[in-house]
Amino acid sequence: MKEDVKLIAKICHEANKVYCESIGDTSQVEWKDAPEWQKESAVNGVKYHLDNPDSRSEDSHNSWMKEKIDNGWVYGEVKDPEAKTHPCIVPFYILSKEQQFKDILFTTIVKTFANHL
Repeated sequence: MKEDVKLIAKICHEANKVYCESIGDTSQVEWKDAPEWQKESAVNGVKYHLDNPDSRSEDSHNSWMKEKIDNGWVYGEVKDPEAKTHPCIVPFYILSKEQQFKDILFTTIVKTFANHL
């Protein structure tokens, strides 16, 4: 199961990278080059959905945001891992539709794969 979680996290990460590129955000790196904190965040997101199969995309965002805040991140207009700022540290309903779609994509991928574990 542990390897399944990592695989799903990797797939989510790569799908997010491609989606971000489609909306003009080329800041995402491939899974193999991603920093450990980013991989751990994806793994935690997968575990959240596996432990909470009825969770929604909004719940996914809230879980992600709580993890960020617990790790010292705060809202900032620019994503900056050094300063631990991120523009998506806001309630789900405030996110743009493009940003909300990232949570929808993540949730959909996890739930799709969870049905096949």
